[in-house]
Amino acid sequence: MKRELKKDGKFSFVEIGEGTPIVILHGLMGGLSNFDGVADFFPSKGYKIVIPELPLYTMPLLKTSVGTFAKYIHEFIKARNYGKVILLGNSLGGHIALVTTKLFPEIVKGLVITGSSGLYESAMGESYPRRGDYDFIKKKAENVFYNPKVATKEIVDDVFATVNDRNKLVKTLAIAKSAIRHNMSKDLPKMHTPTCIIWGKQDNVTPPEVAEDFHKLLPDSDLFWIDKCGHAAMMEHPDEFNSLLNNWLSKRNF
Repeated sequence: MKRELKKDGKFSFVEIGEGTPIVILHGLMGGLSNFDGVADFFPSKGYKIVIPELPLYTMPLLKTSVGTFAKYIHEFIKARNYGKVILLGNSLGGHIALVTTKLFPEIVKGLVITGSSGLYESAMGESYPRRGDYDFIKKKAENVFYNPKVATKEIVDDVFATVNDRNKLVKTLAIAKSAIRHNMSKDLPKMHTPTCIIWGKQDNVTPPEVAEDFHKLLPDSDLFWIDKCGHAAMMEHPDEFNSLLNNWLSKRNF
């Protein structure tokens, strides 16, 4: 579903509903629409859904790093006067959410990660996209999901266009390298923000043991599994994802 993008200075974002803000961070190849299920469900539960467009391809190359994006999110939350927020991130978005929470714990009330990078080095894809090879890109996109049919032609076309745009490919590789360098294993034990970990049992990109490591290392975390599910639980099983998250938010009084 196409949603209206709002503008505030340098920030572009989707904002729906009123209440406690849930700020959603998309992944490297993921669009804002990946979170349609969350955006449709939570406003009626008393939450404001906010999805900022991350400047993945517009940030100067030397500043293209996970830490810079975390600072950008902090600036965005401050500029919008959201107060304390719940951060929700998938894949690279989860990693940015983790770094934001580490650097600016005072603005994060709760953290939700799903298929997050930050611990596992090949999370960004060990064989990098072969430009011009549509079938290879299609297989890579299908591999993200348990059910390959979730990788619609539109999703595959988007990824194909990204890796065939030289500027975007260079930025993508820079972000991937930054994510690998920015391993969180030493930081997590010092992060006391309540964290909800929702993971696909068949995630090929960040395998289940990654979720278990996050759970072990984070002092205040709850881990939930979704079966027959790959790397993007909120896309593949939106109802189950929403139900788990809604119950967790209620239990934590968020």
